[in-house]
Amino acid sequence: MKRLLPLLLILPLAGFRPAPLPPPMPQDGPVRVALVDRDRGTELRSYPADGQRWVAGERGHRYAVRLYNDSPRRVLVVLSVDGVNAISGEDADPSQTGYVLNPGQRADITGWRKTQDEVAQFVFSSPSGSYASRTGRPDNVGVVGVAVFEEARRWYPRPQPILRGRAGPAPAAAEPSAAADASASRIEGYSAKSQAPALGTGHGARESSSVRDTDFERATRSPAQVLQLRYDSARNLRARGILLDSPSRLDRQPQAFPNRYVPDPPAR
Repeated sequence: MKRLLPLLLILPLAGFRPAPLPPPMPQDGPVRVALVDRDRGTELRSYPADGQRWVAGERGHRYAVRLYNDSPRRVLVVLSVDGVNAISGEDADPSQTGYVLNPGQRADITGWRKTQDEVAQFVFSSPSGSYASRTGRPDNVGVVGVAVFEEARRWYPRPQPILRGRAGPAPAAAEPSAAADASASRIEGYSAKSQAPALGTGHGARESSSVRDTDFERATRSPAQVLQLRYDSARNLRARGILLDSPSRLDRQPQAFPNRYVPDPPAR
């Protein structure tokens, strides 16, 4: 009897329609990942160093993991934060539950999933204050990673009312390549030159964030793409020789609705 794994969907979908075979995935993979400082309202720039991408965070600031599905098909994204699955709280592994993104969808994952309607915010914290450290798993603090899977079926959904479902495992005939296995293993290890990180990801305040279950069959056992971003304080990144842009030089897009509530008027 096959074991079924629940998978979570960003936007509700139901119903299926035949579609032509989509074009090949982009050469660098279907998904892009960025971190967003929610308190500043800016997508944080990443910097190359030591063969990886680095982001400077600020302690106490809330952040989101922004996922872009640049492909013309649905994908499953297994999200690891500090070596912990951001949905289940398990030690992260590509075989676990994740988020399903529609073709061309952008989604901001804002926290540790608590229920289908709520998350605990991602907050840049001290390493000792991170969720991973507080649950006895400090070894991978300072890294965000994704393992991306393509969908086996060639029937694509269109928006309809919510459909709850469960997902089947990858076909038994699918065999992972050695290269994919090596890439997937890097999502679990915060190894090279990672002494004394200054930031971790805390378990912040609760906020609303709704998802629903959906069906998704993985085309292969191994991920089609594995990405990771390492994050640390600006001071630590400069100590590594990474030249950072000052906050005043970072691009910030105009906001149509910069304030959430009406402020008091000035005193007379």
